[in-house]
Order: sequence, then structure tokens, then C-alpha cells
Amino acid sequence: MNCLAFLLAAQSPPSNFPLWGLALIVLVFLGAILALIGWGYGKIWVQAYFSRANVTLLSLIGMSFRRVNKQIVVTGKIMSMQSGIGTELETGVTTQRLEAHYLSGGDVLRVIKAIIAAHRADIDLDFDRAAAIDLAGRDVLDAVQTSVYPKVIDCPDPKRSGRATLSAIAKNGVELKVRARVTVRTNLEQLIGGATEETIIARVGEGIITAIGAAETHFDVMEKPDKISKAVLDRGLDAQTAFAIVSIDIADIDVGQNIGARLQADQAEADMRVARAKAEERRAMALAREQEMKAQVARNRANVVLAEAEVPIAMAAAFRKGTLLTANGPQ
Repeated sequence: MNCLAFLLAAQSPPSNFPLWGLALIVLVFLGAILALIGWGYGKIWVQAYFSRANVTLLSLIGMSFRRVNKQIVVTGKIMSMQSGIGTELETGVTTQRLEAHYLSGGDVLRVIKAIIAAHRADIDLDFDRAAAIDLAGRDVLDAVQTSVYPKVIDCPDPKRSGRATLSAIAKNGVELKVRARVTVRTNLEQLIGGATEETIIARVGEGIITAIGAAETHFDVMEKPDKISKAVLDRGLDAQTAFAIVSIDIADIDVGQNIGARLQADQAEADMRVARAKAEERRAMALAREQEMKAQVARNRANVVLAEAEVPIAMAAAFRKGTLLTANGPQ
């Protein structure tokens, strides 16, 4: 019992312990917490505060618990506010939405840069559309830059198809090898769900081949290559794609083989072989007929010989019967 009383007396604070000591301990504890918060969040909060980014200290602490990169979110918020693209109500670029986009796997800084570039170029692009384009796997910043500075696509693209030219044949049978360059601008309204560059290349290639195939001679195409460009543009090949075709330029035209003449030569060779086969068939039939006639002649000769052999027999029989007639009368 004495030992237990001694332990209880040792654990309980002395009755004469001053209250200011407890307050000092609490203040030291709170100061340590504030020092840790200031060490981890003070610098970035001060940066956001003086940049009018409207990011609270509690939001920064919550980002750490949500495993959000606070530096990226704050930097994006500062960029949006300092670029003058509008307030949070106008653009929808709030701290919560930036965090949500980051947690969704999006690139926050590229989205903000795309919105700023679109604002500078007087292109209508809000945060919702930019975030949707980014989450769809498209490079939203490159899309905005392509809207401002059109992009040139080779048709055909040697990197994709391994071919440097398109091969088309005019009505006179002459092959033309064509290389075109397509200038496109990104259509932000159809960027989500719109066809990509491969579709543009395929459609333009089909249009060029069709236009050359409709030409009477290859001279018409080589004389006025712009006819091909106009014919292809009139077909509206950029429908349902993520791009708007600005122009189609024929970069190079080379004359290939005379496919028509080669086909005609091949056809003539085939017709000659057919004629030879038919002539050989007729010759074989004539030889067979000749052999048949020779056999018929031999058969007729045999019949004559048989008939001649029966004459003496008939004369002998008539002589025996006394019916043989002579020039002086019956024998």
C-alpha cells in the first residue's frame, strides 16, 4: 500500500504547479505546429496570396492529405489569374476544379497554358472543354497552337505508309505519281470524337486519285495541277474530323509508266495466243478429217475389190446354169 501511494503521488502534478506553465507548454506546442505548417506551406501560400490566386492555407493542407501536387495546382491558379483570362466565375478555374482535374489524371499546366493561348488568340475555349480534350488523350495545347498556326501534313506520309508518292492513272492510261501537302487548322469544336490526321490523309489521297482518274489525259493534270486541289476541296473532306482543311497543294508530279499501253499490249498478246490456239484447233480438226477421208477411200477401194471378186463367181454360175448370154445368144 505504501508503494502504491508513492506511485500515485509521483504521477499526479504538484498542487502548487503554476497555470502559466501549462499555458507555456500549450503555446510551445501550438508554435511547433505552426512552425511545421509554415515550413511546409508558408512559402507557397505567401506566393499564392500575393499573386491573388485565392488559395487558402486549409486548401493546401487538404491537398497533402488528398495526395495532390500543391505546387502544380497553385502554379496553374497563379498563371490563370496573372494572365488576365478572367475571374474564377468567368473561367471556372477554381482550386477545387484544378484538384479534380489533377486527380483525374489530367495535365493541369498544359490545360491552363492552352486556355491562355486561346485567350490571346481570341479563340473561344473554356476550362470545361479544355479539360475534356485533355482527358480524352489529345494534346490541348498543341490543338490551340495548330488553330493559331496551321499545320502541314504530307500526303502520303512516308513515316506512316512508307510511300513517298500517290499513284493514279488518267483515262489515257498514263500513270502519274503525285505528292501533296495539306494545310490544316484544328477544329476545337470537333476535337473530341473527330477523326485524326490518318483520316485526312486517306481522304485527300482518295480525292487526288479520283480527280486524276477523271482526267482525259495526263497532260491536263500536268498543265493545271490546281484542278486537282479544287476538285478535292469541293468534296468537303474535313467533315467529321478534328481539322479544317485550309489548302491542298500539289508539291510534285512525276510521269510513271504507260499502264494503258502495257495493258493493251498484254491484251493483244493474249488475243494472239487465243487465235493461235484456235488455228491449231482448226488444223488438228482438218488433219483428223483428212485421215477420216483417207480411211473412207480405202474402205471404198476394198468394196470395189470385193465386187470385182464376185464377177467371176457369178459368170461361172451362169455358165453352169446355161443362162450366160453372149453376143450370139445363150450358150
